[in-house]
Amino acid sequence: MTRAAFQVLVIPYRTVADGEPRYLLFKRSDLEVWQWIAGGGEGDEKPEQTARREASEEADIPEDAHLIRLDSMASIPAAHFADHHLWGTDTFVIPEYSFGVEVKDEGVHLSGEHSECAWVHYETAQDRLRWDSNKTALWELHSRLSARRA
Repeated sequence: MTRAAFQVLVIPYRTVADGEPRYLLFKRSDLEVWQWIAGGGEGDEKPEQTARREASEEADIPEDAHLIRLDSMASIPAAHFADHHLWGTDTFVIPEYSFGVEVKDEGVHLSGEHSECAWVHYETAQDRLRWDSNKTALWELHSRLSARRA
C-alpha cells in the first residue's frame, strides 16, 4: 500500500493519582532517540485514522481510545521518506499532524520500532525529546490538559 503524503505524531498520556499527566515516550530502535509514536497514512486514510492505527500498531493502544487533535503542525522534508518519489516532483515537504491519546492503564506492548518506553513527567519528556515538533506538540497537549484541571 502506498504511503500517504503526511505524517502523524501521537502522544500517549494518562492522568495519575496526583492529577498530573504522565506521557509515554518511546526510544527508537534505529536512531536511539526518544520520540512519540509517529507514522504515515496508508492509502486513503485520514490523519485521525492514521493516528489511531499507529497507536495500536506501535503500542497496542485501543483504536477507540480518546483522541485529541492538536493544533500543532510541522513540515518534514519529503526526502526523509522512502516513498517520496511517489508523491511527485513538486512535493518538497509533507505535513505532520499531532494528536494526544488517552491511555487508561500503563500497560503497553512495544513494536519492533522501539527498544524501550517510559512514562515520564512533562519536564522529563521535554528534556529527552530531540525534535522541536515533538516538544511543541507536547507543550500544547500539556497546556490543554492543565487548562482542564484549572
